[in-house]
Amino acid sequence: MQLVVARIGRAHGIKGEVTVEVRTDEPELRLGPGAVLATEPAAIGPLTIETGRVHSGRLLLRFEGVRDRTGAEALRNTLLIAEVDPEELPEEEDEYYDHQLMDLDVVTKDGEEVGRITEISHLPSQDLFIVERPDGSEVMIPFVEEIVVEIDLEEQKAVIDPPPGLIDDRAEIASTRDAEAAPENGPGSGNESAAEDKA
Repeated sequence: MQLVVARIGRAHGIKGEVTVEVRTDEPELRLGPGAVLATEPAAIGPLTIETGRVHSGRLLLRFEGVRDRTGAEALRNTLLIAEVDPEELPEEEDEYYDHQLMDLDVVTKDGEEVGRITEISHLPSQDLFIVERPDGSEVMIPFVEEIVVEIDLEEQKAVIDPPPGLIDDRAEIASTRDAEAAPENGPGSGNESAAEDKA
């Protein structure tokens, strides 16, 4: 099974390094020196990672055969794709691969339907579920244990306990128990304070 593990960003310096947007919880395994990755568009690859280092919180990679800024810029926005055994599971019990979480139904603890996970965004501080609502709108849910209280792969659902205002700017209907204390500001309020560490 093929999984997108990173997207190449802008060139860094003049010696062929590029920034990458990491889309895997195991960059040391998927994006280490010597890894050979397929690409999208396919004509650009396969690419073999020559070196990797972290600079100012971002992962920088250099690929075999790419020696200057021009070559690095030509790779911008290319997706890096790894071949992964579909039966392979992360080492930690409470970790998941992106493909396990994609398309899960998201519901609140009270059973209210929120939507379906269409993307997982890996930020430096935390991971986010991008959830498509039934009306076609999107909501971002931090993947932290205070909010995502259960992942049930058998039932194909993620159960959340959202703070007021996270999933609905009309906070008074988000949850009856939060109705009186609901803030007036829009979606996403309280995200940062609620999101400390991923489980």
